[in-house]
Amino acid sequence: MKLINIEKIKEAREKLNGIIAYNRLAFAPRLSKIANAKVFLKKENLQLTGAFKIRGAFNKLSSLKQEDEKNGTNILNRGVICSSAGNHAQGVAFSSRHFGVRAVIVMPESTPLLKVSGTREMGAEVVLAGNNYDEAYAEALKIAREQNLNFIHPFADADVIAGQGTIALEMIEEEELDIVVVPIGGGGLISGIASAYKSLSPKTKIIGVQSKGANAMMKSFKQKNIQNSKSVRTIADGIAVRDVNEEVFECILNGVDDIVEVDDEEIASAILFLLESQKLLVEGAGAAGVAAIMHNKINLTKSTKVGTVLSGGNIDVTTLNMIIEKGLFKSHRKMKIEVVLIDKPGSMQSLSDILANAGANIVQISYDRTPTLEYGDVLITMALEIKGLEHKKIVLDNLKKANYEFKEIF
Repeated sequence: MKLINIEKIKEAREKLNGIIAYNRLAFAPRLSKIANAKVFLKKENLQLTGAFKIRGAFNKLSSLKQEDEKNGTNILNRGVICSSAGNHAQGVAFSSRHFGVRAVIVMPESTPLLKVSGTREMGAEVVLAGNNYDEAYAEALKIAREQNLNFIHPFADADVIAGQGTIALEMIEEEELDIVVVPIGGGGLISGIASAYKSLSPKTKIIGVQSKGANAMMKSFKQKNIQNSKSVRTIADGIAVRDVNEEVFECILNGVDDIVEVDDEEIASAILFLLESQKLLVEGAGAAGVAAIMHNKINLTKSTKVGTVLSGGNIDVTTLNMIIEKGLFKSHRKMKIEVVLIDKPGSMQSLSDILANAGANIVQISYDRTPTLEYGDVLITMALEIKGLEHKKIVLDNLKKANYEFKEIF
């Protein structure tokens, strides 16, 4: 597949007028300071369905309806089906409800509950099948053949890609960016953005970001030859794609300047950073670009104007809780210790007083009279709220001065 014609992207924008939420590029001062560059955020996590995917899905269904009206056919009314890790599903569900047609969505069994329930709430039928996107994709194709439904591909479709490319039209009108950083799963988003930029702002570099646990497109791009992955594992479920589509790969080779990767720890730190500093809730895929900028995966200078797409905000609460909890420990705002006490009245009170005097707050505690301890001893495991690395040192020093036998767990 060649790059999408700019006129097709402009037509998609007309179809999306009044349907999508328009959010201007937002300058990110704290992220700019970290990156030593001028960083702008495109907040697609604030779309009606919580992700950019509504653009491509709506444009595809709108194009099918347009063809029916032009040719006197009834293709769209047969209904639609798609495979998705969640965001494309909600885009297709929203669009099918708008046009009044049946929608069947096949999702991997591991899809977060938030995305499953959100899709069902829009009136779509949800089928859970397979361990990953690619297995769900195979099941969706099977159902499409059996029930004569229109398969709406999440990324390997010119109308879908054109819809995603409308993001770039908005960005180009707002800022003259030197670099645009885009998360890559299947590659539809970056293909649309690259198509628009290469036509209207060819000097702007387009850089893709993949998760280290799902990096088939990056490996393929570097070797100029398709390299599929045997499996994928990442907290960024929205870009957890195992296989590279040949047509999209060709488009990326023609329009993308480079692809980098970030690991789950870097993605998690970006999610937490956006939540705290930008007050934005972003899922793993949506935070991939920020992770690449924060962790120096891209060469930037102080004068560089770089934009990145926060592609979605549909993060599972369980995943978010895990990220926040780990983040608190990594940033030394929480710590966990084991302390051996003599098992008698007042021992716990004495320990609590020392911690309180040091300014530490006990948030979790457990007692263990394990057989490996000396007779009359008890092992106390405590989670403490603290105020950073220096405060942590003070707390530990106070325990040492009081001659407590303890071990820092993390």
